[in-house]
Amino acid sequence: MSFSWPWALTALLAVPLLLAVRWWLNKRRKRVAVTVSSVALIRAALPGRTAWRRRIPVYLFLAGLLALAGGVARPQATLSVPSNDTSILLAIDVSGSMCSTDVDPNRFAVATEAARRFIRAQDDGTRIGLVAFSGIAGLLVAPTTDKHALLDAIDTLKTARGTAIGQAILTSIDAIAEYNPDVAATGVDLGDGVPQPPVNYEPDTIVVLTDGSNTTGVDPVTAAEQAAARRLRIYTIGFGTTTPAPMVCTPDQVSGDLPFAGGQRGGGFGRGGGRNQEIDEQALTTVADTTGGRYFRAEDADQLTDVMADLPREFGTHKQDVEITFWFVLAGVLLAVTGVGLALWWNRAPGSPRT
Repeated sequence: MSFSWPWALTALLAVPLLLAVRWWLNKRRKRVAVTVSSVALIRAALPGRTAWRRRIPVYLFLAGLLALAGGVARPQATLSVPSNDTSILLAIDVSGSMCSTDVDPNRFAVATEAARRFIRAQDDGTRIGLVAFSGIAGLLVAPTTDKHALLDAIDTLKTARGTAIGQAILTSIDAIAEYNPDVAATGVDLGDGVPQPPVNYEPDTIVVLTDGSNTTGVDPVTAAEQAAARRLRIYTIGFGTTTPAPMVCTPDQVSGDLPFAGGQRGGGFGRGGGRNQEIDEQALTTVADTTGGRYFRAEDADQLTDVMADLPREFGTHKQDVEITFWFVLAGVLLAVTGVGLALWWNRAPGSPRT
């Protein structure tokens, strides 16, 4: 909990001040006490109250004053609130290894179809951006609510050489910085390093879908530290198996710099053989952990679909400072009124009519 006006907490001094005044009045009352010959007469004159009936109203009244004094300082609580302004940057690996047929018909076809389903399933008000990366990374669609533009962009994806996971993260950060003034571009030196938990994350989220390891450009963990410094979470998905399989892509899935297409094998494959594609799970896990996200593994189409479907539950909320002054004031008023009410009720004259 934090306070917008912490200096206003000095109002809490009103409670010990009242206690001091009460103590002084009691002490003065003892000095001017009248001597009475019979203690029985005093007891008969006093209302029939037990000790706890005398104290409870005072305690309730003082607790109410404390709550009201705390409310003056405008308290704030860090709560998980719905991310109505969420944007998702979906970074898809289009490296040549996505032509691997260990997932039928190949990784590229399954991954792009899962991305289509993910986009269609999001709420209409959710902004989604699309980044594609192979040896380089590029922003294909800036965060938008236009699902047709996103689906059309996916249809244009083609595989190419290299895997620049780190550059894809930096490109996603810059895409978010274009419209979120609270997120600095990657060229800005924040100088404060990676924030330590608990972190008040931005509602914007980056999702990286890849089937391999970084082969060029900036290291993914270094890029993740840039995202963490900007309070951006990254969720990583490692897709594919470790089973050697032929590399087969259709002509419309391949750019001109790959040596295989249309069912032709290449890139050093033996007869009837394949290539063992290793996912750098350690790096992907570190990227997610550094930014407060999570790493997921999917080995087939069904697992990838399930992972993509569950993602909104992961980043559907974000931490935000919410002012709770109203609740402090409400509690203070209720406690004080209850204390006064009980005092009046229990101190009423014996035999007085009840209302």
